[in-house]
Amino acid sequence: MGYTTLKPSYIVEEKNPIYIIFGDHTRTFNISKTNFSVMDNVKVLKPLQEYNLNHLLFIISAWAKCIPNKGYSRHWSIAKKVKFKLPTKNGKIDFEFMESFVAELEAQRVAELEAYLTVTGLKDYKLTGEEEKAIEQFEKLDWKEYAVEELFEVNSYKKRFDANKVEIYESGHPYIVRTAFNNGVKGYLQEDNKYLNEGNTISFGQDTATVFYQKKPYFTGDKIKILNSKIKSFNENKALFLISCMRKSFSSFSWGRNSFNEKAIKSQKIKAPVNNYGKIDEVFMEEIIMATKKLVIKDVVEWADKKIEATKVVVNR
Repeated sequence: MGYTTLKPSYIVEEKNPIYIIFGDHTRTFNISKTNFSVMDNVKVLKPLQEYNLNHLLFIISAWAKCIPNKGYSRHWSIAKKVKFKLPTKNGKIDFEFMESFVAELEAQRVAELEAYLTVTGLKDYKLTGEEEKAIEQFEKLDWKEYAVEELFEVNSYKKRFDANKVEIYESGHPYIVRTAFNNGVKGYLQEDNKYLNEGNTISFGQDTATVFYQKKPYFTGDKIKILNSKIKSFNENKALFLISCMRKSFSSFSWGRNSFNEKAIKSQKIKAPVNNYGKIDEVFMEEIIMATKKLVIKDVVEWADKKIEATKVVVNR
């Protein structure tokens, strides 16, 4: 979630080189190989024998699939008793298979990442002259305050789908709720398309102020507002810039307050850059977001390149 200067609760050292962290309410598993502290509703698990990272990735994947979703409740009492299957060989856990299986999956995902970076143009993370200029100009920009309703139409969803009354799938149309994770996507629904909200819009969680760009049409849960841009050439990069402005503007609001009603959303002021004509600077917004993507993706590309080379060595061997 973040970082603290307090002394860590758990120390990673030679005798305890790796820990598993289980989110009680969320049924999520994470692995830590560095010192860390925890918040409430978290269980920290210390492996009883020496596993490597691939072994643990395989085990927790198999384990997580067998823990039923009980909504916002504690799951550890179920998780610690649930049984799950692992591969065996000669009556013992087949760690060799687990190791090779995860390594193969990793190689496949890295190849997919490589293809994605190439198709999207992010493989070339060198900044263009315009992008470098946008970074240099950032501190010199003129900014103007806009009410949200000046830039967006704030609309209600076409239909509210209760998470406790629908079947959530792994494919279909995105189901957007008020979570702060995974772009607001809880899963996918296969409902009547007439209730789909438009894509190329922004979803706004009313009592959480969670703001996400939705590229494709989507269904929603409760208390989600649909923000349709009044900018004719609205796209993902412009959306990402404006979302950053909105998150900063709404950051002073408290979670769960009724301040996020439609009237408050419409009247909330956000700052956006303007050009020499006093109009919102759409060109700058696109260029600075593209530059930011490249700067962020640089580490990913370099990591992927190293992984690909390592994979080639293993395959050749």
